[in-house]
Amino acid sequence: MTLTYTWIEFLRQVRNPGVLVFTLLLPGAMTLIFGSAFDYGSAPAGHGNVNMYIMLGMAAYGAVMATNGIGGQAALEQMQGWGRQLALTPLPTWGMVATKAVVAMVFALGTVLVIFGLGVLIGAEAPWWVWLQSGLIVWLGSSVFALFGLATGLLFRSEAAMGISAGGLVILGFLGNMFMPLSGVMLTIARWTPLYGYVALARWPLIEGHDPSGESDPLWQLVLNVVLWAMIFAVLAVWGALRSRERQ
Repeated sequence: MTLTYTWIEFLRQVRNPGVLVFTLLLPGAMTLIFGSAFDYGSAPAGHGNVNMYIMLGMAAYGAVMATNGIGGQAALEQMQGWGRQLALTPLPTWGMVATKAVVAMVFALGTVLVIFGLGVLIGAEAPWWVWLQSGLIVWLGSSVFALFGLATGLLFRSEAAMGISAGGLVILGFLGNMFMPLSGVMLTIARWTPLYGYVALARWPLIEGHDPSGESDPLWQLVLNVVLWAMIFAVLAVWGALRSRERQ
């Protein structure tokens, strides 16, 4: 039954225009725009070129939008009574959780593959092992932001939560050095934001922590950023769940 529900949930998400726009169309369009907007896209950057650097940022953005959106939907569905409906079926609680996780990661993988395909079109270049390692980091690391969507949905408890979390990720993307290289004070601020460690880890196989601004980040600092923000999102999600139970 878990496999059946997973397939039904996947088809439901595919039919959702909002999911397709934010996880495929928007990141894909941004990849083409940013990748063709600069004359120095073919300039070297680490083990590849600048277009590869840009493409990884867009792939990371699309992947986190996918996991964030489905995580937020899961929270809203629980509060709107869908969880109680499923409790009347043989589907176990772990099955529902596993379904959401699998569907979120499938969409994130689809986003990564689409953006990587567009990266070839805009001239992104790097050794095969950079493509493979960075792709895996982008895909697996995006799971952290399912917690962000879950926490937002549980804390705001309305349909507006989806817009808040999606808009918040756009702002965090700019602050996190995801869309364009930052420098100076802005780069210092960026190092404390949730998306900075994630996208910097995704770019590590390419540039090994050396930012285009000339500064560098140690690997442990990037890993610590991701771990700490994952813990913060998890605490917020638990707090939101407890608040929702109190109100019921």
